[in-house]
Amino acid sequence: MADGGRQFRKFLRSTRGGGARPRYVTLQDDQAQAGYVVERVLDCRERGIDLRRQAVLFRNSDHSDVLELELMRRNIPYVKYGGLKFLEAAHVKDLLAVLRWADNPRNRIAGFRVLQLMPGMGPANSERACDAFEAAGFRWPALEVYPVPPATREYWPGFVAMMSSIAAESAAWEGQVTRVRSWYEPQLERLYEMAPVRRGDLEQLERLAAQYATRESFVTELTLDPRRRAAISPVIRCSTRTTSCCRPYTRRKARSGKRCMC
Repeated sequence: MADGGRQFRKFLRSTRGGGARPRYVTLQDDQAQAGYVVERVLDCRERGIDLRRQAVLFRNSDHSDVLELELMRRNIPYVKYGGLKFLEAAHVKDLLAVLRWADNPRNRIAGFRVLQLMPGMGPANSERACDAFEAAGFRWPALEVYPVPPATREYWPGFVAMMSSIAAESAAWEGQVTRVRSWYEPQLERLYEMAPVRRGDLEQLERLAAQYATRESFVTELTLDPRRRAAISPVIRCSTRTTSCCRPYTRRKARSGKRCMC
């Protein structure tokens, strides 16, 4: 700057404000980190700091996955800026739908979604397949002989074998998410853009599954439609800028569709 021929003379100096110094905390893993952050959020709330006055900053949208699930598990409402909530991502819903259908064969909504992941299985074909599955008493082997469209035939045997295996009463929970992910990844690349990024979310989901004793507890805890209480929500914000700020997300803003653009 000093070598510039045309300039306004500047004297720059840093200014340190008041308040506590930042703390550098080392933790064992992502789960421990999420637990630590949530404990600090709750501690601040107990000291009178409203939830919507608190914020957690992160660099990339997927860095908040574990924290979001921990907030949900603790029943702490939040609003996320800078990307979809982890459980609202379509590919995460897809994989969870497979597990939900395996856990409850009568879950027609999950089955209808899962069947449409394969090529050739549109809404009409998926509806007919659900009807045939119900007429067969929700028995997975009955799907083996179901007449699927030509575009689906390549994928159908592997799909039925996977569902029959993970839905068996004697099937161990360990490794089920791995098997579902292996079946789903070819569909992921066909259905969505940025497949490598989405694949990272599925790997994160697989790591989270290891913390649950049963499939039922896993799919129950990771509900797909958690209640939103935006009026008192803390903010999770993804920022790629050096300085960022967050504003409270009120019900009035939610109704008007306005979001924090600072």
